Amino acid sequence: MFSLNVPLPPAVDRLANDRHPDLVAFDRIRERHTLVCKRFESAVLDDGGGFNGGSGFNGGGGVRGGDRDPGRARDRAVTRLRERLRPVLAGTDPLDLSITGIGYFEEPARGPGPVVYLRVDGDDLVRLHRRLCRAFEPVSGIEGEAYVPHVTLARGGPVDRAQALAESEIDRIDWRARSLTIYDPDFREPAGTVSLE
Repeated sequence: MFSLNVPLPPAVDRLANDRHPDLVAFDRIRERHTLVCKRFESAVLDDGGGFNGGSGFNGGGGVRGGDRDPGRARDRAVTRLRERLRPVLAGTDPLDLSITGIGYFEEPARGPGPVVYLRVDGDDLVRLHRRLCRAFEPVSGIEGEAYVPHVTLARGGPVDRAQALAESEIDRIDWRARSLTIYDPDFREPAGTVSLE
C-alpha cells in the first residue's frame, strides 16, 4: 500500500530524539517519522503489469505478466498514481501545519496500543485528506472521519507512560509543506514527489 506523505521539517526528528529517554518504556520506538495524508489500496495501482502495491510483487512470489523487473513495475504504479492524483491535487496550495503537543491512542485501529504521537494541527491537511477520500476509497478505521493527523513516536507499553507524555509540554513546530511524497513500503523509500506550487 503506497501512501501520500507530508514532508516533515528537521525539527521533528530533533524533538523525537530529545524525547527518546521518555519512549524507552514502549515496545517499539519509531525511528522513521512520517505524516500520512492518504493511503492507497493496491487496486488503485495495479495496471495488470504485476504490481499489487504494499504486499509485495504478486504476493511476494514474483511478478505477473512476464515483467521480472520489480523496479519497472513499481515505476508504472507510481506513474499511474501520479496521473490519478494530478486532477485531485490541482490548485492545492502549500499546507500550513503545526505540531502542538503529544497525544496517544489507547486502543488504535491497527496494531498494539497505546500509540504515542505528535499532534499535528492543520485544517489544510484535513481538507486535503477529505478531498482525497472522495477520489480514493478511505482505508477503514483510520481514514475519512477517523483520520487524525499525527506523527507516531512509539507504540505498545504502559498506558500511564502514554498519559504522562500527553500531559507534558513541547515547543511548537510550525512549517509549510510545499510538496507531498509518494512513499513505497516495499522498497521503504520515497518513490516520487508531487509539488503543491
